[in-house]
Amino acid sequence: MVSISTLLRYVGCRMEYAARVGFKSYERGANDVDIMKHFFQGKLTYLQFNKGEEMAPTIGSQGGTLLVRKIPMPDAKRVFVGDLVVLKDPANSDNYLVRRLAAIEGYEMVSTDDKDEPFVLEEDQCWVLADNENIKPKEAHDSRTLGPVSMSDIVGRVIYCLRNAVDHGPVNNSQFSMRYDSPILEVELDVDEMVKNHKA
Repeated sequence: MVSISTLLRYVGCRMEYAARVGFKSYERGANDVDIMKHFFQGKLTYLQFNKGEEMAPTIGSQGGTLLVRKIPMPDAKRVFVGDLVVLKDPANSDNYLVRRLAAIEGYEMVSTDDKDEPFVLEEDQCWVLADNENIKPKEAHDSRTLGPVSMSDIVGRVIYCLRNAVDHGPVNNSQFSMRYDSPILEVELDVDEMVKNHKA
């Protein structure tokens, strides 16, 4: 049973989401922005299956079904360093990557290779990394090969991972995000549905 305070926080999240989706539509030139439609329609999360070695052990190498919180207009006040994010693959816009947000605009990036000059991430830029420390940088398909990526390519934050029917739980994100996403997790998490949709 969800508490009243959690429900109120969840309603606040829905209102913010609806307002941001409405504003995004307005920016794109839509004439009929209906914020209430976005408030009542659908969930704030979606399920996505992810497979590969890059994010082990957070997501098992055999794959994991992820509960992803939608983020319609990502910025430094909505996604934080340490978050596990879903973003459009800069090398192929039809694909999506799951990577750890390691740095945002204003961060100075210093390479371990003395030949590379330090640089500062510019506005709307971020740096994403694979979690798997055992994978070679060239195989990780992250900012070490892609370079800085656009914050606007982020579509969501992973808040729960189901590796299999008995191995699942909340994803370790930044403190801010975990507190911010907790009402959404309490209201929208359906482990049975995740198990049913799991592909591994």
